Amino acid sequence: MEQELAYSFHLGSDKNKSKLAKKVAKENVSGTTSLSNNAIQNAKDLSDVNKHNLRDYDNQTELIRTIYGTSDIVNDVKQVYLDEFEQARIEYNNKQTRNDRKIKDYFKKVCESQNDIACEIVIELGDMDFWNNKDERCRFKMVDVYNEQVKDLIKIVPDFKIANATIHFDETSPHMHIVGIPVTQNCTRGMKKQVGKSKLFTKTSLTEIQDKMRNACIKSYNKFYEVNTRLKEKQKGRNQDINVNEMDNYREIKKQLVKKEQKLKKLILKLKNLIIPVKI
Repeated sequence: MEQELAYSFHLGSDKNKSKLAKKVAKENVSGTTSLSNNAIQNAKDLSDVNKHNLRDYDNQTELIRTIYGTSDIVNDVKQVYLDEFEQARIEYNNKQTRNDRKIKDYFKKVCESQNDIACEIVIELGDMDFWNNKDERCRFKMVDVYNEQVKDLIKIVPDFKIANATIHFDETSPHMHIVGIPVTQNCTRGMKKQVGKSKLFTKTSLTEIQDKMRNACIKSYNKFYEVNTRLKEKQKGRNQDINVNEMDNYREIKKQLVKKEQKLKKLILKLKNLIIPVKI
């Protein structure tokens, strides 16, 4: 019987800005939490995401694949700001009679506010148990699946403007980091078009988005891998913002478990070689 696959769709949370999250980040080589993606609230956060997602800290670029955007997530986000908000900024400024009320740089203005400047979504199909014995060719075929996930997300959430999508193959499971900007249209105060995470991503909308994305993902997987695999049942509450307190050590614990299992297998093999058969 074909193995069932787990699917996860996580939206970065400002809850991951806790003291515990910062402690975890300091212990990581990347300077950011690994699995639990943080909210992107300013330019520094965006720079940290750039370093983590593009593996700037260890130069392991052969184990990542950027399928949307460029090799500079910061510039990708700024370009989306220009494409999406520049006209609204100009129209807003033209209505102002005082220069001190005009917005010179909308990206900078949002960075200085309490709002998220961008959002990060992490998508993962299959867990460590599934991917543990798969070869590189099998793992990298997920590029095709995740490419379709990006296209699906654009259709399902058209007001989430994707800036960058990068796949990681250097961890236990191939997973994708998507960085984008949630856009709110027809605002009555300030610019007509603004960044608006809370309006675009609610508990209700996240549930609907995840349901559509997980169904689309398994269809893509079955198409490219030529199988008829089913998804595991959706876990209650997993469509909400992920909290670092719940997931920060999950990957590390699983990695350590794999290492210990491999050591145990080697020891058993050595022990078998040392045993001398006795003739009776």
